[in-house]
Amino acid sequence: MLNRRLALCALTAFMPLRSNFSWATDFERFKLTGDDGQSIQNFRIPSELDPAITPGLIWKGRKEADVILYEFFDYNCSFCRQAAKELDKILSTDPDVRLGLINNPILSLGSMQAAKVQQAVLKLYGPSTAYHFHSALFNQRGQKDGVAALDAASLAGLNRDRVEETADSAIISDVISRQAKLAENLGMSMTPSFILAGSGALGWMGKNSLKEMIISARKCDQVFCR
Repeated sequence: MLNRRLALCALTAFMPLRSNFSWATDFERFKLTGDDGQSIQNFRIPSELDPAITPGLIWKGRKEADVILYEFFDYNCSFCRQAAKELDKILSTDPDVRLGLINNPILSLGSMQAAKVQQAVLKLYGPSTAYHFHSALFNQRGQKDGVAALDAASLAGLNRDRVEETADSAIISDVISRQAKLAENLGMSMTPSFILAGSGALGWMGKNSLKEMIISARKCDQVFCR
């Protein structure tokens, strides 16, 4: 069973963070619509807030890829679960897309606990195993928390005790706090949210709209070519 220290550390990391999100004034930088025909809120990402330097990213895709996509997600977000499946398909068919996964556990304390376990898996076993763990956790039914995440680690053949001990550490708490702070500062108030070609986009736009954004990023280095 998840120990008390991990729960308490997660609670500390889950404390609200002061937002510095004051630079964005236009939430319709481009006229983007999702697969459902609804407008997608999108805005410029300032160059000084580079997500690539944030610790604890899980990378999937080759470093030489010509498109870099970042996703901010929560393990208890149903749209994130849907997005995870579609992103995996995109990555498997388009080798020139590189995905960086960033925790934004805003929905519950359980989300924070699951994120800490994920970071422990990354630290102990590396990005490939962490990505497979990430997909497996989304494939599990029910609410995600520390126990569910540790169960997923056990099912994957990972050392449950080592993962739990590492997830309990101050280093992991700091990484999660810094990822959450980045999401807060960028105004990523919805999950999932994305960064592509210098633009932030809130919410799951659907696989077809995302593919069009990727095509535009290649064509004109923006999510929409005028």
